[in-house]
Order: sequence, then structure tokens, then C-alpha cells
Amino acid sequence: MRITVLVYQSPYPGPNGATPGYLVETRAARILLDCGSGVLAQLGNHTPIYHLDALLLSHYHHDHIADVGVLQYGIMVHQLFSQRPTEKPLPIYAPAQPIANAQSLPYKQATTFHPVDEKTQMTIGDIQISFLRTDHGDGDPCFAMRLEASGKVLVYGADSGPHTKWKGFADGADLFICEGTYLDHNKPKEPKGHLSVREAAQLAQELACRSLMITHLYAEYEVEEVKNQAKAYQNGPCHIAQIGLQIEL
Repeated sequence: MRITVLVYQSPYPGPNGATPGYLVETRAARILLDCGSGVLAQLGNHTPIYHLDALLLSHYHHDHIADVGVLQYGIMVHQLFSQRPTEKPLPIYAPAQPIANAQSLPYKQATTFHPVDEKTQMTIGDIQISFLRTDHGDGDPCFAMRLEASGKVLVYGADSGPHTKWKGFADGADLFICEGTYLDHNKPKEPKGHLSVREAAQLAQELACRSLMITHLYAEYEVEEVKNQAKAYQNGPCHIAQIGLQIEL
């Protein structure tokens, strides 16, 4: 399983940056996790959009879905150009709430919508996928994703606050992609549905994850400062998300 960081910034893209999106590839599947602002421009460096087997959306905040509309247009155009069969729309798996967001996902013959929740278990190609609702603060559902293929486990934490119940879902993951929205100097006194870099590192250590990627970073954060605040994680490699970073599991 190969994971490519297409983009990782939040809440908005910095210069030449973009907001979250990750490409997961195996011998039998290509799956896009989230589709933020600028994701498609980066995706084209790795695979044409008409080769995607599915899009999985964790939730509907703008930084995670901003490119969905242009992805729908793109798939439609590739169907018109006979590069993707019209009988093969791109399935989009996402929460059922808010309803208005969910209703926007089917588009002509290009895309279809498939609701997910914590009971959803599915297989795409050779990847088994399950979901966990995270603590994201505002009442609308946000789901982390567990992807398993060829004996390897990837957990994409999406947006998640300190009250997310990770036990039994992320324990021992070969790679835990975990948000580090805050640094020590700007972390709110009360939890706001996000983790700091330090909390992300501590969590991955407690869960005995075999490697960690810290993501969902503000564009002005310095890599060295992020690394310094992630020192609590000692179980394995600690990656700081960068555009184009690839990890093989």
C-alpha cells in the first residue's frame, strides 16, 4: 500500500499549497481520501482522475471538500471523451449529514453518493475499510478511516479532538495519519475538536502505532518546530506531512 500526501494544509492553503487530500494505491485500487482546495492539481502528478476507484470524504468542512465540484466536472468530461465509461461513475463515500452536502455528491452520470457511518464496512479492490466517528466539535459527523490491505493497516484520523475513542480502531496501525492543528503557543485552553502536534505524538505513542504522519498543519508552521513538539512519539518513524511525500507499507 502506497500513501501519497497530495496536500495537507489547513484551514486554507499557503503559497503554492493546498488543503487536505491523500492518495492510497494498491495493486487493485486507487482511492482518494478527502478532496480539499488544490488537491486535483496535485493528484494529476500521480494519476489521472479518471483512474480513481473511489473518493472517501471524512466530513464536509470546506478545507476537506473544496475540489469536489471540479472533480465531478472532470469525471464528466472524461466520460464525454470516452476515457471513463459512463456506466462507471466515481463512487463518493461520505457522511449522510448534513443532508444538503450529501445531496450535492451525485452528479449526472459522473459521481454517486454512498453514505457511511460507524457500522459501515466495505471492500474496494483489495482494501478493507471501516470508519470511526471522531470528536470534531460542531455536531456534524466526521469519520476517521481504517484501510487494510496485504496485512498492513493505515488509519487516517481526519479531524479529531481529544475525546475520540481510538482504542480498538487505531492500535498498532502501521501508519497513523493524525492531525496536529495546534502548536503549544496557539492551542486553545478548551478542546475545539482538534489535536495539537504534541497531543498527536502522545496519542500515537500510546496506541503503539508503528509510524506516524502529522498533518493538517497551518501553512506558516516551521517543520523543525513541528518535529520538536512531536518528540513524545518514539515507536517508529515520525513523518511531517509535505506535498508529494510517499510512504510504502
